[in-house]
Amino acid sequence: MTSSLAKQQALRDRCTHPSGAFVEFTNEEALESLVQRFERQVHMYPDRLALKTRAHSYTYAELNAAANRVAHALIERRGAGPETVGLLFESGAPFVVASLATLKAGKIQVPLDSTFPRARLSYMLEQSESSIVVTDGSNLLLAQELAAHPLINIEEVDQRYSTSNVGLVLPPDTVTSVDYTSGSTGQPKGIVRNHRGVLHTVMHHTNTFRIGLNDRLTVSRASLTGSLYALLNGATCYPINFHQEGPLGLADWLDREAITIYRGAVSTFRTLASALTGAEEFACLRLIVLFGEPVYPTEVELYRKHFPDHCILATSLGCSEFGDYAYFFVDKESPLTGGVLPGGYAKEDRDILLLDDAACPVGVDQIGEIALRSRFGAVGYWRRPDLTEAAFLSDPSDGEKRIYRTGDLGRRAPDGCLYHLGRKDFQVKIRGHRVEVAEVETALLAIDGIKEAVVVGREDTPGDKRLLAYLVASGQQAPAVSHLRRTLAEKLPDYMVPAIFITLESLPLTPTGKVDRRSLPAPRGTRPVLENPYVAPSSPLEETLAKIWADVLLCDQVGVNDHFLELGGNSLLATILVSRVLKTLNVQIALRTLFEAPTVAEMATVIIETQARGVSKEKLDQMFEEVLSQENLPSSPSRMLKNSMFWEKAFPVWFF
Repeated sequence: MTSSLAKQQALRDRCTHPSGAFVEFTNEEALESLVQRFERQVHMYPDRLALKTRAHSYTYAELNAAANRVAHALIERRGAGPETVGLLFESGAPFVVASLATLKAGKIQVPLDSTFPRARLSYMLEQSESSIVVTDGSNLLLAQELAAHPLINIEEVDQRYSTSNVGLVLPPDTVTSVDYTSGSTGQPKGIVRNHRGVLHTVMHHTNTFRIGLNDRLTVSRASLTGSLYALLNGATCYPINFHQEGPLGLADWLDREAITIYRGAVSTFRTLASALTGAEEFACLRLIVLFGEPVYPTEVELYRKHFPDHCILATSLGCSEFGDYAYFFVDKESPLTGGVLPGGYAKEDRDILLLDDAACPVGVDQIGEIALRSRFGAVGYWRRPDLTEAAFLSDPSDGEKRIYRTGDLGRRAPDGCLYHLGRKDFQVKIRGHRVEVAEVETALLAIDGIKEAVVVGREDTPGDKRLLAYLVASGQQAPAVSHLRRTLAEKLPDYMVPAIFITLESLPLTPTGKVDRRSLPAPRGTRPVLENPYVAPSSPLEETLAKIWADVLLCDQVGVNDHFLELGGNSLLATILVSRVLKTLNVQIALRTLFEAPTVAEMATVIIETQARGVSKEKLDQMFEEVLSQENLPSSPSRMLKNSMFWEKAFPVWFF
């Protein structure tokens, strides 16, 4: 696919909200602090809706007051000024309140996703030297168990704390946050950002996607920057938890709340769009922004099939250290050629370089490492000057700028369009998250029974990249996959736990003695070795469910007692599986059902009991007597309710 920059700019201009309320974010405005910009929105639009979730709703004035109370509570406990503060939340309104409060108090926030393993959270707290943890009631027990840190539960910050602005003067170089991402050293590394860098990221995002006063934006993670795209423009922020909502819940939310801009990882969008029925309207949705992974024609076709003609699809190329740096727009008429959409065109004020191994620029249509030259990127890595020095190079032509080498390979077309060609190293993107495979390999090698371990990202189906672990056992037999997953889950978030484990007698090597990753065998799709033996389905319902599970998890067979997570399941595959069950069996089950009943046998029981609740006692008694008269079944009603033959006879439509 090729497209001139002029056509891209025309598509970008079409993204403007029908109200025409977009006002350009100027360089002069980017000289203030994040707090100044937010409080100016509060002053101008106190009664406008700022933040909404299913459980919370705040106007700008209410959000500012809530954040001020927490900020004053922080200052009372720790004083004003820079020190690291852990924010233990899931995505939602409480995180946004706490995030704004730490900015107002001049603190450095360390976002802690409460779904992460405790060992990882403890490391992040210790390495960041957090002096206090801010959390809410639902995560308070976890916060107390993590470490002996002082705590603030924002639900207990009462009326005695002032709602007035703190009024700290915060220079642009003031550090805002330490955001941990996967590290090549075997441990997470913290990316340090300041007000100037974050504000310029928001400025570029605002101007590129024409964010205006009347926009309603989704935020898919507990993210400071993601929330500020809305809150620094007078727009409304809608934090969502996709794993709680599921694809249909998210679709309903987009429609009912008249969302205008949806931003999410490519894999999440794919799951959402694949579950749509065609009845959804999305009348107000004007822009879909995808990030984190390559966008294939499959995703474009889903966009064209399910979303209105006025809606534009945009891809965003970026990195954790600099945010988004290139974009590409398509509409319903854009021609598609090639297997993947381009990375796109550089955002304003972003210099994109392509360098060879000697750090010299390469020419047009030549492959080089993508490097970014700017004065507005991340400050560096927390307490890791060695990593900072290696990744951020001084710019010999401008002492105020630095050059960050992304590790991504790219090629630039004659019209300036950038094509992303994968990684130079072994880093992998999984569901929009950056994964350094060395960190996963380090965790595997710490497990008894593992002699060697290599982890790679593999994409057998376009858009479906998974982590594969290749192992060499130190004894006669490698540990069961059940044990490996359970041990890794204590250290790594779910997106870093490999989907497939393959045991080899030895790893293939190159002539120089290095692991030959290209010669690692493809997975066979067989059921992994688990601690529990294989048990075949015993009813048509279990057979149907087992087939759905096998298709989603890429296994040749699934036993009725096999645990979903032990088969390589994760939160994203859970939404796909539940959606497939819903379509195939025409039953209504919640996403959480899979985690409460994580085997085929348990899910079958839940489906049966759910359907039975919709049948009257009289009708159930009648069916009971009819089946009892025909079959030699247990006479006890309680035993019969658990007997699959009864349900197959009484409700044949569920069993085909």
